[in-house]
Amino acid sequence: MYLVAIAWMYVVLMMAVAEAFSPQGTVLGALVTLVFYGLLPLSIVMYLMGTPRRRAARRRAEADEAAQATKATKANQADEAATAARAPASPQPDDGRHAAAAQPIDTFVAERKES
Repeated sequence: MYLVAIAWMYVVLMMAVAEAFSPQGTVLGALVTLVFYGLLPLSIVMYLMGTPRRRAARRRAEADEAAQATKATKANQADEAATAARAPASPQPDDGRHAAAAQPIDTFVAERKES
């Protein structure tokens, strides 16, 4: 891929030199030839030809990120399991024979200020 790009730039450079040194040519014409026949089309072609490589690199990075996230999740689960194994069992107030009663919700009572 790079060999073709180098060869194309060589041809365009020779065209620009011929344009600059010909009796009817100008340096501005040589620059236009260099840009519009060489740099612009070659940059577009190189970008398009590099798309599969960029796509593969992006997929590889996403796969690595997913693997790291999975590893972190497994580590967190292992930590939680170890913490749960170390924690004492919570005592049940009725030895598990009856359903637990609903806990009352604390109510907020506004204090009234008298002036």
